[in-house]
Amino acid sequence: MASTVEAPAAGPGTAGPDTAEPDTTGPAPARRRPLRRAAGAAGAVARRTVAIAAFLAVWELAPRAGLVDRTFLPPASEIVPALWDLARGGQLWSDTEASLARSLSGFALSILVGVPLGLVIGWYRPVAELLDPLLELFRNTAAIALLPVFILILGIGETSKVSIVLYACTWPILLNTISAVRTVDPLLVKSARSLGLPAPRIFQKVVLPAAVPTVFTGIRLAGATAILVVIVAEMVGAKEGLGYLINASQQNFAIKDMYAGIVAISLVGLVFNYLLVLVERRFTRWQQTPAQR
Repeated sequence: MASTVEAPAAGPGTAGPDTAEPDTTGPAPARRRPLRRAAGAAGAVARRTVAIAAFLAVWELAPRAGLVDRTFLPPASEIVPALWDLARGGQLWSDTEASLARSLSGFALSILVGVPLGLVIGWYRPVAELLDPLLELFRNTAAIALLPVFILILGIGETSKVSIVLYACTWPILLNTISAVRTVDPLLVKSARSLGLPAPRIFQKVVLPAAVPTVFTGIRLAGATAILVVIVAEMVGAKEGLGYLINASQQNFAIKDMYAGIVAISLVGLVFNYLLVLVERRFTRWQQTPAQR
């Protein structure tokens, strides 16, 4: 006997089993991922900038509070207009161009000299035994101490400045390259030899790739050295450059311009180091994890 009870009709507020609406009370996992990534990026930026922000705050507040004489250390907010005036007048750009031309020339030449020489010394023991005493003698001689010698021999022009940068930058590149070759895992070399590879192929396929990260460490150290040494050289004798700008501003008691030149040097060094990091990542991509890429 068929049942005469009818199913209640679905009203406007009642959803049947086939027309049930999805539950939107909580975010789905796919919706959480962008939020987590944004929060992680914001946290990373905060961690990287909190120290700089604290430093700038101390720099701004210390002169205003009378902790230091603002005549000799103006607040940070007063340095920005001075930096802008130097940039608008063109002096900042011409001085930066002069310093970069000198430092980059010496830096590039140091790579051309330091890397091949370091590879040869690190790979061939007879060459190392011949040159190690000479390297130990000159590696402990500060480049700044030799600046008067370079000026006496090469003059006060561009040659002496590029040469002192070349000398100063060669050592970190050379020493790190030698260390990179000598510290390659011996097991990798033995494995390559067991496969019958000749010495040049072992050097090309095993030693050189394994040495690249340490070589770039030396190159980055040399990049910082190039900026430092060229500034000192320009303070001693130059008519343009950031070092000249700082020295001339100090002598003329243009304190704000002096600090503006110091800030410009810091920014140039920061950008230079960042570019070197990008190049290093490009050459060591095989060593990075997918997350690092």
